[in-house]
Amino acid sequence: MKVLIIEDETTASENLVEMLKEIDPSIDVLQVLESVQQTVRWMNTNPEPDLIFMDIHLSDGSAFTLFDQIDVQIPIVFTTAYDQYALEAFAVNSIDYLLKPIKTVDLTRALEKFRKWGKNDVITYLEQMMKLRPGHKENNEYKQALLIPSKDKLLPVHIEDVACIYSTDRRTQVFLRDGKALDYNRSLDSIIGSLDPTQFFRANKQYIVARDSVLEIIIWFDNRLLLRLPVELPEPLFISKNRASEFKNWMTSK
Repeated sequence: MKVLIIEDETTASENLVEMLKEIDPSIDVLQVLESVQQTVRWMNTNPEPDLIFMDIHLSDGSAFTLFDQIDVQIPIVFTTAYDQYALEAFAVNSIDYLLKPIKTVDLTRALEKFRKWGKNDVITYLEQMMKLRPGHKENNEYKQALLIPSKDKLLPVHIEDVACIYSTDRRTQVFLRDGKALDYNRSLDSIIGSLDPTQFFRANKQYIVARDSVLEIIIWFDNRLLLRLPVELPEPLFISKNRASEFKNWMTSK
């Protein structure tokens, strides 16, 4: 069985590889990827695996955005640390949905379930997954402005005024080029799909950054990239070593 792992947490991916080898030494882990965009490139240039293990929250956004970019015809076992994402669709004709930390018994069950599936099961499963993908943007219909609630008002913020968007478990903030920070009650996963991908980049789990707001790119000691923006941020904005090449290509593309 050829397996692809899509997971942006190194410890989690290493543990998963080790568990798979312990359960079945014949399993061949083809690659470990950590973002949607890395997965798109890999899938377009490599033979298909038999099964994919994919974290729902990746370094550049929701795993479901993968369905908007490539035609996925491979069963997926989703993994996450958050049980609120256990949608009903996963319980109907799905391979499995594993909560972190993944237990050996649950992983074994998922593999056994996959081995029992026939072609019709896979087709039905893929139809369910397509229903979960974010709304597809046609003809570049991306947001030109954000409406941000402020007390009893809605503040229109033009997209070109946005330097970056920052999020934690507690709050999301839109940082403007003039230094202002506005609270915005939406997750980065729900925001990124409405923004033009040529102008905005999901830097990591905390940040979406605007291309025109990047003033300086500093090569950090561990080959990460530290971005300097024209605004003061609550924490440093890093691009991981594994995504540095992807970010540089994005910065220099048209």
